[in-house]
Amino acid sequence: MKIGIIQQSCSDSITENRKKLASSIAKLAKQGAQLVVLQELHDSPYFCQTEDTAAFRYATPIPGEATEFYAKVARENSIVLVTSLFERRTAGLYHNTAVVFEADGTICGMHRKMHIPDDPAYYEKFYFTPGDLGFHPIQTSLGRIGVQVCWDQWYPEGARLMALQGADLLVYPTAIGYESTDTPEEQQRQRDAWTTIQRSHAIANGIPVVSVNRVGFEPDPSGATGGIQFWGSSFVAGQQGELLYKASAEEEETAIVEVDLQRTETVRQWWPFLRDRRIEEYGGLTRRFMD
Repeated sequence: MKIGIIQQSCSDSITENRKKLASSIAKLAKQGAQLVVLQELHDSPYFCQTEDTAAFRYATPIPGEATEFYAKVARENSIVLVTSLFERRTAGLYHNTAVVFEADGTICGMHRKMHIPDDPAYYEKFYFTPGDLGFHPIQTSLGRIGVQVCWDQWYPEGARLMALQGADLLVYPTAIGYESTDTPEEQQRQRDAWTTIQRSHAIANGIPVVSVNRVGFEPDPSGATGGIQFWGSSFVAGQQGELLYKASAEEEETAIVEVDLQRTETVRQWWPFLRDRRIEEYGGLTRRFMD
């Protein structure tokens, strides 16, 4: 499978962000991309740096005007497209939702972000209700795609559930960066941990992982913090966690990365983690803590 990734900075203009994305998608499609993955909340700035009801203006119904736009882009370029939208489900009920489009523009499926952070500069609980669609891979013409969103990528349980249901690869639209007061050493530790945890999902499940992050500096509108420097570093890892591609930490990038999905069979024969799981002993995983 030829996978196209788009790592870009975002402005305040939805129109301009979409125009730039559409241009990059067309470029990747002409180069042979079959699947294109976009970053988290790509239509807007990362508005979760503050708790401000004015930011709900970015929310959109699904289906709606935003899905019509991306359906057209997918159809015109004959690619499977993974998007990330601020979903308005009804008044007062919103989700952080990945929508996957088939090459003919139809919606294959959605994943509503399950794990919602609430940290300084990442006040997502103010905006997003935790997802209620569970962890289920989305069937496409290219295979079964296990889509999750950003904070979901830190948890092994979701990745495992996707794999157990036949996901051919894991895909994570992401928006993560440095807090301005962190030391360079702490920034490096965080970025390394982010890459490592996702590569571990590839290894533990024997399937590729695609993680696409935004890049560039976005100021805090409230001035309470120094803003976020999104660290880019989008990457694709193979079935053994090997890095097939890693983007810059500072620059916008588009790239096509080819992954061999047939290797999953061989790697799982070498490392039969699914065979040796002691499922009868894992009941404690459904508890918050083992007191």
